[in-house]
Amino acid sequence: MQSFPPTVILRHHKENLKKCSLRGLEGVEDFHFYTYPKSILPSLAGYTMLTLEAPVLSLEDAGQGLFILDSTWRYAEKMLKFVERHADLPKRSLPPHFRTAYPRRQEDCVDPARGLASIEAIYVAYTLLGRDTTQVLNHYHWKEDFLKINGFEKKS
Repeated sequence: MQSFPPTVILRHHKENLKKCSLRGLEGVEDFHFYTYPKSILPSLAGYTMLTLEAPVLSLEDAGQGLFILDSTWRYAEKMLKFVERHADLPKRSLPPHFRTAYPRRQEDCVDPARGLASIEAIYVAYTLLGRDTTQVLNHYHWKEDFLKINGFEKKS
């Protein structure tokens, strides 16, 4: 089995952990969590950041590590500017046809259905990159809805 760099997640310190879709991955070896703005980020050389407006992620990106911002839409722009000041990361997006199952209440999101929960974005990215997804959705409350909405087989 191919080895990949761990997925690096920068989580906003005000993220409500009771509602956080990434709960349960903190102890998984392939995921490294950092807290914005308190943590010092590791070197992100060889990493690609997922964003909404960028070229679509493809198998050409398979050897790269993934960098994810985990926050509400309200804080994401500020975090993005912080990361851009500290690292020159290539940016990739996910194909726009994927839809979230996460029940959004935020009105400041550009397209609530397209704005995937962080865990959903990781699942889609891992699928596109040929990575193992078996543990990714284990603790996600809307797992079955997400898989069904997006036509994924129940493989995880």
